[in-house]
Amino acid sequence: MHTWLNRFRRFGVLAIAVLFGFPCPIAAAGEKIAVFAPASMQDVLPEIISGYESTCVCEIVLSVAGTSVLARQIEAGAPVDVFISADRLWMDYLLERNLVRPETIVLIAANQLVIAASNSGAVDDNPKLLLGRGRFAMAEPNGVPAGRYAKMALETIGLWDEVRGNAVFTENVRIALRLAARGDVHAAIVYDSDVKVEPGLRVAYTFTEESHPPVRYPAAVTGNASQAAVAFLRYLESAEARAAFLRAGFSIPESNKY
Repeated sequence: MHTWLNRFRRFGVLAIAVLFGFPCPIAAAGEKIAVFAPASMQDVLPEIISGYESTCVCEIVLSVAGTSVLARQIEAGAPVDVFISADRLWMDYLLERNLVRPETIVLIAANQLVIAASNSGAVDDNPKLLLGRGRFAMAEPNGVPAGRYAKMALETIGLWDEVRGNAVFTENVRIALRLAARGDVHAAIVYDSDVKVEPGLRVAYTFTEESHPPVRYPAAVTGNASQAAVAFLRYLESAEARAAFLRAGFSIPESNKY
């Protein structure tokens, strides 16, 4: 019954738009939209996608991984419609290769870089103690945005050379988070939104934005994407999507301008 009602609502929206001549933002019947997104968004995007699919006759196919991995896959020809990056560098990388449409790029969310530690451990907020007393996890700094942010932040506060020997480098930020949650490492440098999905962890230290480039998430459609993909990209800026981002611990940039 619920499925039948959802279908009725979807076709009702389409019929009203056609009848009154309104531009219809929904995808064609049965159309699939492939979305590549960073690992840090793996919990919030399914909620946003579910909300969108309830208003369109379409299917969103989501793939999450480290941003660098996703960008390389797009470069290699992966069939993707919408790309969400965890930083500007990899969006610029695809832009320079004419693999995303520049006029569609928007900033959809923001985040903060933090050190996560166990709730049951000693309570301290000194990054030198948090990272210097044992192994800690962080994303790989040569390609993964979270790792690059972390290295720059540690360099800014003068700790990189001192603590780098304790670092366990991971393929993406969520792997670093899991290592800390399992107790395999003493702490992890992750995003604020990541900590919210692990009840056994707390934010022990927050890096200032002055210590590293601001964490922003640009999104764009690829060169061959359909108007349906553009419509979904615009939905990522909607009030419903923004509310979901905020509930998940992200923030919204003051401007969507890239």
